[in-house]
Amino acid sequence: MANDSFKEFVLDQLGALPELRARAMFGAHGIYCGDKFFGILDEGRLFFKTDAASVADYTARGMGAFTYESKGKRLTMAYHEMPPEVLENAPELTSWARKAIEIASSKNKKKPAKLESKRKILPVAKKYKRV
Repeated sequence: MANDSFKEFVLDQLGALPELRARAMFGAHGIYCGDKFFGILDEGRLFFKTDAASVADYTARGMGAFTYESKGKRLTMAYHEMPPEVLENAPELTSWARKAIEIASSKNKKKPAKLESKRKILPVAKKYKRV
């Protein structure tokens, strides 16, 4: 499948997800549900966001991580390739996508700024009326 037809196939398979879109990025496409970046389409392969708990579902099926080269080094991201049998089954693929979206959501939650958490609250000086 050519990249555009594969992209359309994946978007069609995930059609049950709200606000689904693909956005070109670095020669590949990022897959978003609303503002949550949860998938990567690259060279006819689909990768979903993973965490320590979900990675076992992918590795048990022999699926590897998304890797790329930068400045002569091979880098690995926390995205794993979808098993072909899941990719062909729209309801199952959507279920896996929802897990990836949850992971992407939990990774994007803003933590309180360190400066804010260490700020001391000083008592307000009382104003006295001079007589």
